[in-house]
Amino acid sequence: MSLSEVLLIITPFTPAESWIQTLKGKVQNLTVHVYPTEMYATEIPKSVPAEVWAEVTALYTWKAFPTRELAPKLDYVQLHSAGCNQILGLPLFEETDISFSTSNGVHPPQIAEWVFSSFLGFQHHFLEHLENQRQNKWVDPEHDEDVEDAVGLRVGILGYGAVGRQVARVAKAFGMDVFAYTLHERATPESCKHNGFTEPNLGDPQGEFPSKWYHGKAQLNEFLGANLDLLVITLPQTPQTINMIRKEQFQILSKRKAFISNVGRGAIVNHDDLVDALDAGLVRGAALDVTEPEPLNEGSKLWGYKNVVITPHCAGNSNHFNERTFKILTYNIERRANGQEVVNKVSKSLGY
Repeated sequence: MSLSEVLLIITPFTPAESWIQTLKGKVQNLTVHVYPTEMYATEIPKSVPAEVWAEVTALYTWKAFPTRELAPKLDYVQLHSAGCNQILGLPLFEETDISFSTSNGVHPPQIAEWVFSSFLGFQHHFLEHLENQRQNKWVDPEHDEDVEDAVGLRVGILGYGAVGRQVARVAKAFGMDVFAYTLHERATPESCKHNGFTEPNLGDPQGEFPSKWYHGKAQLNEFLGANLDLLVITLPQTPQTINMIRKEQFQILSKRKAFISNVGRGAIVNHDDLVDALDAGLVRGAALDVTEPEPLNEGSKLWGYKNVVITPHCAGNSNHFNERTFKILTYNIERRANGQEVVNKVSKSLGY
């Protein structure tokens, strides 16, 4: 990096002054400018002086970006979001060598909790019990074997990144078997490691939890046919992943009537084919935090199923979200100060 780092923060979430002072204590020759924006602002704040933009080397933002002409020294952008769809096609990303990093690593704890609260709630018939509660009914189960607990069940994690690895950690604590699927081969112990940001004592940074790994389009159906009880989808949306789970895949998942949990992107699952699979009893149920489109159409048949949970893309919500994003920013600023490449760097060729 340059001899001095000029960091500009333009998000609705203002960092504590104590954090700024701590960061300055760790990184020499660091200047920090903070200009808050509206929550979903897509235009840079007019309050930032041109002379500040002229010196900025690092930018922390969500959806608002300068032109290259406005920020000629900029060479690192830290995104507030774990996804990066907002930069695809952006000239500042596509036409420069600026490093863009996501906040991948802020979501794993809360999304893993969402995955298992929805799945275990289904397994333990919570939706049914809640409906009885609303009607002031005490309904005894007919027998003690109406619940299939998680011990010995197999979870297939479609996309073994930061979120998938925390799902695996929780699954192992429940006594489940874990199978992992990645788009690219992880043939060596070194390649199975996670090189992005991971909170201490969370996730699976060494790639130790899966008992079996699959990869690539050729192994997708083999993975789905491996007696999965729970399929957790954490993949990003790319041309390669759109409609990845459709009619053929639901037929394969019917082997164990897997429960479908989608916390990746809605377009990965073909909704029409999911409806058909639910109607045919090919899957035991689904939990969808993401849909296609968003918001989900009011007329969608998915709203009406008793074995489907739909939430408004909020599985990643947490009162620790901003705290974790600033941890990632701190980590990357320190890496730059030490001459190291930032983590969570977005690949132009992969689109994530």
